[in-house]
Amino acid sequence: MSRFGWFVVGLGLGAFAAVQAKDNPQVKAAADELIGAAKEFGNAVAEGYKEREAELSKPKAKPS
Repeated sequence: MSRFGWFVVGLGLGAFAAVQAKDNPQVKAAADELIGAAKEFGNAVAEGYKEREAELSKPKAKPS
């Protein structure tokens, strides 16, 4: 199957999943939970990046 065919299949499956999610409150709750977890993970990564960036930007102490 060509790449375009797989693209069309993906679009169709995505549309089907969207319709199912709209009609099924359990799927919507699971999707909301997944989105929340992804946002929480992204925030944790950003926070860790900022902490590490602050560590690296501190001036190094000279040995005496």
